[in-house]
Amino acid sequence: MEFENIIVTTQNRIQYITINRESKLNALNKFTICELHEAFVDAFNNPDVGGIILTGAGPKAFVAGADISEFADLSLEEGTALARENQKLVFDLIANGSKPVIAAINGFALGGGLELAMACHIRIASDNAKMGLPEVTLGLIPGYGGTQRLTQLVGKGKAMEMILTADMITAEDALQYGLVTHVTATEELLAKAEELMIKIISRAPLALAAAIRSVNAGLTDGVNGYETEIAEFGKCFGTDDFKEGVAAFLGKRKAEFKGK
Repeated sequence: MEFENIIVTTQNRIQYITINRESKLNALNKFTICELHEAFVDAFNNPDVGGIILTGAGPKAFVAGADISEFADLSLEEGTALARENQKLVFDLIANGSKPVIAAINGFALGGGLELAMACHIRIASDNAKMGLPEVTLGLIPGYGGTQRLTQLVGKGKAMEMILTADMITAEDALQYGLVTHVTATEELLAKAEELMIKIISRAPLALAAAIRSVNAGLTDGVNGYETEIAEFGKCFGTDDFKEGVAAFLGKRKAEFKGK
């Protein structure tokens, strides 16, 4: 599949999706959103892909925000539709995906860029990364899930402060607040993401998907996360991977999961 604004490669069951608009600091425009949608749908449905690492091209930015020029002339109705459609196309798609997604945040992750990173299941950052939601400086608020996911990750007080001040935070601040789980030197960022993903995808694929659904359920209004966990736990007993995992444990050998 050929793309204009992203680069997609696969190696050792890891799919790398790189937003490739370096001259625009990898800002999200409508074409990039559409390409990300296509790439993630393909990755989630591709049996040869175990997990996805998402990053930005170049050393300056993961994604420095949305392409504001596309917002300038939108009406109330068009703005509402834009947020609803793009959340569904990419942000919710990633968050609810059946395979683990790691955001490797290299440089700026601002506005829609931070929202994109927060939709991923795990975030790690280079030590030069800067993160923030500056939308109120434009007379907007975060529209791609930012008010919800930031609050879930760092708590109401810190989320309110970041959103209402529009201030950027450093990678070390993000680590302290729980927004990212690791901070590395810039040149070591992808290697750390790969190390983490290799460990994750060595586990049972169906169990990984069940765990993602269960964690997400606890953060979804009207859904009992405990009941979801119980149901997903029970389903695992009907998988070949469970039988293989137990046999490998009892036989003191490494499990060979097939995702069945």
